Amino acid sequence: MSQTETTATPVHVESESHLDELVAENDVVLVDFYADWCGPCKMLEPTLEEIAEETDAVVAKVDIEELQEFAQAQGVRSVPTLKFFAHGEEAKTVVGVQDKADLVDAIEQLA
Repeated sequence: MSQTETTATPVHVESESHLDELVAENDVVLVDFYADWCGPCKMLEPTLEEIAEETDAVVAKVDIEELQEFAQAQGVRSVPTLKFFAHGEEAKTVVGVQDKADLVDAIEQLA
């Protein structure tokens, strides 16, 4: 996957090691822990797609149904949970639907 692909559209995370690679290879990664049955997650989807397209951050999507143990290990108790990673380290966590401007601000502060 080329750098332009990873940043232009959200990336579906296949495994914990896949997310580790994304975090290691990119300066800022916004991880969306979501579920298909989650209404607020669906509301947040277009915002995350725009952020993936408009910023240098990689938007990674983790399906909590598919990766239950990983989501639990990450402390995800409700969805959507958004985690920001900057330069390989977890930097910030927010829960619930967020305003696009707030998410972009957080990304810019971490970059």
